[in-house]
Amino acid sequence: MQEQPNNPLHGKTLEAILTELVAKYGWPELGYRIRINCFLDNPSISSSLKFLRKTPWARQKVEDLYVRGK
Repeated sequence: MQEQPNNPLHGKTLEAILTELVAKYGWPELGYRIRINCFLDNPSISSSLKFLRKTPWARQKVEDLYVRGK
């Protein structure tokens, strides 16, 4: 695998990113920052991962928030 020192997402799984964001912001704030129903209505890591894995625009928003927060 190629080294990517300038990529803040290198080596991070979507689950790890989401878990860190939930720990930092909590579900209500995360739902406010990224308007996705899976963050607002009965949120869980597993249901959110299912949605994010099949919805590229939503995953991009999560990754962008993670990178901005670093």
